[in-house]
Amino acid sequence: MRIPLSWLREFVPVPANATAEDVMADLVRVGLEEEDVHRPTDELSGPIVVGHVLEKVPEPQKNGKTINWCQVRVVPEGQTQTLTEEGIDPSGVQGIVCGAHNFEVGDQVIVTLPGAVLPGDFRISPRKTYGHVSAGMIASARELGLGEDHDGIVVLSALGLDAEPGTDVFELLHLRDEAAEINVTADRSYAFSIRGVAREYSHATGAPFTDPASLITAPEPNSEGHPVRLQDEQPIYGVPGCDRFVARTVTGIDPSWPTPPWMAQRLRLAGLRSISLPVDISNYVMWELGQPLHFYDGDKLQGEIVVRRAAQGELLTTLDGKDRILSAEDLLITDERGPIGLAGVMGGEETEVSGDTTTVLIESAHFDPVSMGRTRRRHKLPSEASKRNERGVDWEIADEAAERAVQLLVELAGGTPGPGITDVGTRPAPSTIELPASYPARRMGVDYTEDQIETTLTDLGATVRKSTAPQQDTPEGPDGGPETIFSVTAPTWRHDLQIPEDLVEEIARLVGYDQIPATVPVAPPGRGLTREQAARRRVLQGLADAGLTEVLAYPFVSEAQNRLFGSAREADGAAQRMIHLANPISAEFGYLRTSLLPGLLEIARRNHSRGFRDLALYESGLVFHPGERLGSVSIPPLGVRPPDEILAELEAGIPDQPRHVAVVFTGNDSAPGAGHTPRAFDWQDAVGAAQDVAAILGVELDLVQGAHQAFHPGRAAELRLVAVEALSEVSGGNTAGRSIGVAGELHPRWLENAGLPARTSAMELDLDALIAAAADVVVAQPLSTYPATTQDVALVVPEDVVAGDVLATIREGAGTLVEDVALFDVYAGPGVPEGHKSLAFSLRFRAPDRTLTTDEASEARAAATELAASRHGAVLR
Repeated sequence: MRIPLSWLREFVPVPANATAEDVMADLVRVGLEEEDVHRPTDELSGPIVVGHVLEKVPEPQKNGKTINWCQVRVVPEGQTQTLTEEGIDPSGVQGIVCGAHNFEVGDQVIVTLPGAVLPGDFRISPRKTYGHVSAGMIASARELGLGEDHDGIVVLSALGLDAEPGTDVFELLHLRDEAAEINVTADRSYAFSIRGVAREYSHATGAPFTDPASLITAPEPNSEGHPVRLQDEQPIYGVPGCDRFVARTVTGIDPSWPTPPWMAQRLRLAGLRSISLPVDISNYVMWELGQPLHFYDGDKLQGEIVVRRAAQGELLTTLDGKDRILSAEDLLITDERGPIGLAGVMGGEETEVSGDTTTVLIESAHFDPVSMGRTRRRHKLPSEASKRNERGVDWEIADEAAERAVQLLVELAGGTPGPGITDVGTRPAPSTIELPASYPARRMGVDYTEDQIETTLTDLGATVRKSTAPQQDTPEGPDGGPETIFSVTAPTWRHDLQIPEDLVEEIARLVGYDQIPATVPVAPPGRGLTREQAARRRVLQGLADAGLTEVLAYPFVSEAQNRLFGSAREADGAAQRMIHLANPISAEFGYLRTSLLPGLLEIARRNHSRGFRDLALYESGLVFHPGERLGSVSIPPLGVRPPDEILAELEAGIPDQPRHVAVVFTGNDSAPGAGHTPRAFDWQDAVGAAQDVAAILGVELDLVQGAHQAFHPGRAAELRLVAVEALSEVSGGNTAGRSIGVAGELHPRWLENAGLPARTSAMELDLDALIAAAADVVVAQPLSTYPATTQDVALVVPEDVVAGDVLATIREGAGTLVEDVALFDVYAGPGVPEGHKSLAFSLRFRAPDRTLTTDEASEARAAATELAASRHGAVLR
């Protein structure tokens, strides 16, 4: 929202020397956010004056272009030039070459003299061109930064101006004005107007505020106005789409009259383009009072205006020339022919005000914000009017806004107000908020006095009544007496004030946020992190401690990404279920993720393309798995608690959202250096990260040969919960052996297409399942003080036997004395029969109560070998 300071000063006394920065600093104190400063003189400087064309000589050129050699008087007749810049003629007459042809001798134009600077740092100086020394420039609107018109130069008579040569153009066109731009949050729609911002400036500085609405006396409605009927048979949430419609008529306007420069400049500073006088007046009133208006060509209207819902599939051609297919939720303005406008959003082409319009019907209406917001989003029609209507405008201002538009059409366009005044609708019942006097202090920690509370709320525009009642916290009250209760009726422009907390927020805001003490709250006893929260934090901190970097990716992916990285069951032909978004931010990424890997790999790809090749990334987040049912049949209305069965229906339609953790490794584990060769990341790092996560939670994982469409066919491990009975008891169900993730090297063909390095590895785990399987308390195992005994064994097995299965068999056969078993070599070649491979294992034995003998260790090793021979056909090498 841009606020020209000259406009603001009409309703609140801003100091004459105050800048836009000063105004924004004051508005920040009452909670508004500063955005930018718009000051024409930052890019435009003089001398720029009015010139009178004395002579215009056309001179054809060899290139086919005709230029005009002009003599232009830039000082009042009979006076000499007082400016002394190089190139400025003391006689007051400048010789200027001009390529435009839309002016004649005798016209008044805008002349930028040598020394002037135009937007884009374009400096004016005498220069030789087309055989003349051109000492200045006759300027167009675009060259001055006043608009996009570059078809010709500015002729002042076209603006309705008649000024003496030499007149300062900055003063003539009000170019010394400036605007402060603020950000207005959705709950403070009243600040989308000069009226609202002036009131806020008054709150911030204590300066007296004059409500512009109080300067307008709207006449009483009568039966002579244009007939209007409000007919909403399908209100959204039971709220009528339109509850007030004011219509006024102005006849005999002259659409050719220009918009006065003061209005055009204010609109330009406000960020609005000057279009035509009627349209500019409509925008001017909206900016001043916050009430959107719409002007209809009164001669094109046919019969009664009816405000109704659209029929499904009904058509309307809007002002932008597009044919709109309407929804049954859209609110329409119609006449006897049908739709003539999307209510509160955009008018229709059939009744558009044009250059031939002489009769205008003014619409000033109050619409339901929910209906306006849905229509605007459905048809993708953002506008200044819809921005205000969907946030809510003041019900009471409609007739004053219409009267203000009538006054300006009469004053500036030569119109005559029609005798008829239409005002139909139902005033909403005001709501009263009960605010105990002690409540603001309890909520904010500041001892606000009753006078402060009453004065602040009254200044806000609220109606405040005082009564007494027993204090709520202690029946006797702090001094044994009753407590003051404020009954507050919010002003009609503050739709956001609904509950006592809203009033407390306003009291704190207007008295001053700086009055609130900085007090560290005391944590209540017996609280803290839940078991799941603490476990998640340990996992994330552990991965960070291991040298990985945490990232966050968008949860929106494409269908192809979900199919690739989703459940491995899809490889068996099973259809994968996924959630399609009704209104995605991108058509390509229109689904919620079923895996963290697509987003994580996209971050890795983006970093890789920017030269960051050695990456170890991780993310923890939710994935989305729809069940048989998704969503609910209907959405319950607002304002009341739905019945339990409706809540159960809503709950049943929510998809399962487990939390996963995933990692990606690319490149090397460290940077190269003198005497140091980095190690390339591989599938073992991905598997190791999964084992680290499980170890942090005190859970064991089984690794089995895996198959997943996104991973290398021979370098992927399926991660399963270890088959230990205790884990099933802890998690409340039989989770032993359940697959909870995958780790390994990604498919080389996909890596090549994605632009990622070969051998990129990844891992993803169902973190919720791991946490559920973890014991509440991880009990540390006792450490034996006796020495360990290590023995190796090499077994020859058929090449299709999985090494992990042999390792598990050796661990089982070695009995309780074995402390650790590790595979350290796999060999196939000379000395090993064809179709077989040699697996070498290291076995570490230790007893808790004695030093093991070599014979005891060898006996356990032999038992393990015998079991491997019987199960897998293993033979000692």
